[in-house]
Amino acid sequence: MVCLGNICRSPLTQRILPSKIKKNSFIDSARTASYHIGRSPDPRSILAAKKKGIDISNYKARKLIKEDFKKFDFIYVMDNSNFENVTSMADSKEERDKVSLIHPLKKEVPDPYYGEKKDFKVCYSILKNACNKIVLDLNL
Repeated sequence: MVCLGNICRSPLTQRILPSKIKKNSFIDSARTASYHIGRSPDPRSILAAKKKGIDISNYKARKLIKEDFKKFDFIYVMDNSNFENVTSMADSKEERDKVSLIHPLKKEVPDPYYGEKKDFKVCYSILKNACNKIVLDLNL
């Protein structure tokens, strides 16, 4: 799961998806930007998750690295900008093919960072639906 800052959208998804999976899977999240590394998620993301019974408060932001292409079978990104940034890091077509937009309709997931609490609720809902679709598509 990849977004710009790794403090709003991707940590939410990193914790939503495992709550829906029956099989053992390793899920992680990262960022494409260089700032916020080591920071906890945005308090509004923490609150949105907490209201749904998910704790993301102990997560620490990290940057996507080239080794992630070897480590993960799928890399889901939140928007077109991150799609471009992540695919530009890929060394091969096989690695580029691992990257896709997470939104079920291949739309962008809006970044709630500059918004209000309600924007984080909307973001959570979009990501929950996206995770439901991933579970169905991958038969997890």
